[in-house]
Amino acid sequence: MWTNLDRPPLDVRALRRALVDGPQASWSRVDVVAETGSTNADLIAGAANYADRTALIAEHQGNGRGRHSRPFSGAPRSQILVSMLLKFPGIDPAVLGWASLMTGIALVDALRTVGEVDARLKWPNDVLIGGKKVSGILAEVAAHGPSPTVVIGLGVNVSMTADELPVPTATSLALEGAAVLDRDTLVRAILRGMAAEVDSWRDSNWKTDALAHRYRERCGTIGQRVRVDLPGGEEKVGTAVDVDEHGRIVIEVEQPGSVRPTVLAVAAGDVTHLRPLS
Repeated sequence: MWTNLDRPPLDVRALRRALVDGPQASWSRVDVVAETGSTNADLIAGAANYADRTALIAEHQGNGRGRHSRPFSGAPRSQILVSMLLKFPGIDPAVLGWASLMTGIALVDALRTVGEVDARLKWPNDVLIGGKKVSGILAEVAAHGPSPTVVIGLGVNVSMTADELPVPTATSLALEGAAVLDRDTLVRAILRGMAAEVDSWRDSNWKTDALAHRYRERCGTIGQRVRVDLPGGEEKVGTAVDVDEHGRIVIEVEQPGSVRPTVLAVAAGDVTHLRPLS
């Protein structure tokens, strides 16, 4: 069992030197709090007072949540819990949903590069290692208008033991033998990666074709036989074949008695669950 001695607190001064004040500065503000209900809720509540590229990190969350308000929690200092306030001036609101998918790209790349683990994206906003969830992402629009403000939260299970995991389908970097478990190092890599992704997307005038290509390369859902649970209890079974330019998962749905499948494209907001089938 891990103890607080094995799980040191984040070094906020070092993080600020690296991310806010140093020669590679890419963030306007980085804060660390010992505990809060939800870092996403905190940034959304104060969105009008925060500058673009503000990051809030919590050592523990009492009311963390994922999609559909599912709870997300863990032992203090066993996870990376960070929310990022980002502004997207001039973006077409129709592609704003790509913000969470872009975050997945940055997160997978950081875990692969620094942690040396085979992280893959599960559409739309989970990161898996060996088929088990190590991270989730939640993006929420805090302000609309010509320069929309989006708060993107992510949680990464770092040192959680098997006994501490909320469900058997979860995992942690420690359990997967990651090369690096130091949270300061991981946070720096994740936030630098996020800043670079936003810069690249902005420089493309918010086009999504390059993002879509890179998302597909990292998405383990493509090629899997899946079951899609839709609101109202409707289910569809088929093979995930693509993620389109709108960020929707494209599924060839199996039709009993028919040789040709029906093609279905569904957005993240229209899906309750997407589960791989063996």
